Amino acid sequence: MYLHLGSGTVIASESIVGVFDLDNTSQSHITRKYLAAAEKSGQVVNVAEDIPKSFVVCSDRAGMRVYLSQLAPQTLLRRTNV
Repeated sequence: MYLHLGSGTVIASESIVGVFDLDNTSQSHITRKYLAAAEKSGQVVNVAEDIPKSFVVCSDRAGMRVYLSQLAPQTLLRRTNV
């Protein structure tokens, strides 16, 4: 199954490690440090046309990727359970 993250970006559901609320999790210095390191290493893909509300961590043969999405995490999780 696949998950549409927005802006025409689709990922395989099997590759999803986690879906996180950006507002809640970015209050932690550990999360901010992780996202900064991922961006520095080129692992962050911004698919949000507006302010991102969530981020999705994925792992596949190509390595780890972090997708920033404008969709709420509840919406993304609901889409995976269809």
